[in-house]
Amino acid sequence: MFFMNMNAIIAMIGMIVVLALTRWWPHNKRYLLLAFNLCFLLLFSKKLFLFYLIYTAANYLCFLWLCYTSKWRKGGFILLIALNIAAVSGIRLLGMDSPDHLLFDAVIALTLIYNVLKVIDSHYFAYFFGKDARASAVDYANYILFVPTFTSGPILKFRDFMADAKKPYQVNSSQVEDGVKRIILGLFKKLVVVTWMTDVFQHVQQQELHTHQSIFLMVWFYIMLFFDFSGYSDIAIGFGRLMGYNIPENFKKPFTSPTLTQFWRNWHATLGDWFRDHIFMFFSRKAPSKWTAAGLSILIMVLIGLWHGFGWIYFFYGLYHGVVIAIESLLGKSTVNKKKVSKSYYWARCALTQLIVTVSVVVYSGSTETVSKIYRGLFHWPF
Repeated sequence: MFFMNMNAIIAMIGMIVVLALTRWWPHNKRYLLLAFNLCFLLLFSKKLFLFYLIYTAANYLCFLWLCYTSKWRKGGFILLIALNIAAVSGIRLLGMDSPDHLLFDAVIALTLIYNVLKVIDSHYFAYFFGKDARASAVDYANYILFVPTFTSGPILKFRDFMADAKKPYQVNSSQVEDGVKRIILGLFKKLVVVTWMTDVFQHVQQQELHTHQSIFLMVWFYIMLFFDFSGYSDIAIGFGRLMGYNIPENFKKPFTSPTLTQFWRNWHATLGDWFRDHIFMFFSRKAPSKWTAAGLSILIMVLIGLWHGFGWIYFFYGLYHGVVIAIESLLGKSTVNKKKVSKSYYWARCALTQLIVTVSVVVYSGSTETVSKIYRGLFHWPF
């Protein structure tokens, strides 16, 4: 969202220049970045700034408590997770019922969806590693408020971000070139490709839909969504790495995934990794049985569906993907090794995976009416 504002783009470019000019100071990317993050949020929205000042401070104090406490550790950990989930759920429900409510802000609702996952990851780290997980308030605040990934990810891991924070700012000419190219690619996807594809999608879906048009819209929307999500990720990765932090890849050739299990390791990869890491870590400390893994797969995918939105279409979307992944697990078909199977089998499995995704991904259009119209059109033969 910030990336569609030219002032925000210029501000981040300016911050990168400042970091480059002050690279002689070993702590420049910690303290200067914190000042930049806070000033950026303050100028963007005073309500957003105040909310995150309180939210970050409160969670940092809870984080420190988990690092050092020996009493009520498990209960406190579970309570903190529950409170953070309740916060994002409450704000989302408030926004759905009353967007003009004094306490509601669309930007807070959007950013909290991503940042609550980072907060929970920090609490997990503190709970399982104790004093070894401790971090300074500066680094913790930068982790939560990091502008390039603030609204749309990729989702940063606490351990990796803290490791980067300890390193001095070092970005060479090759990394600058790669970062700039990544940002330009992302902006091209967002401003040119997605804008054009959105116009086409809206033009077609406003017509009376027949089978071939509904199929076209499903395929078209899937490709458009890829350019949209990956465009955001490209820009965030480019700016993040130019600021001295290694931002993880979010899209890893998802169209060549031979199973749905592998698809979710390649599509919005940091989200899938987060849910697998935290759900499996909490419910299965040792290698789970096939049935346990299948059940956890369904739970994870339902949660991913609800994470995208509170509604039945997102619930059934998650359930649908979870059941398919569970079946793959039970049949021992979760992965396909390209080197050990024939090319025809491999590409047939890739095509099947893309078909499974294509028939469901249109739920991300955000409109129940649009989704319903496209599905109804599948059964409206033109003859």
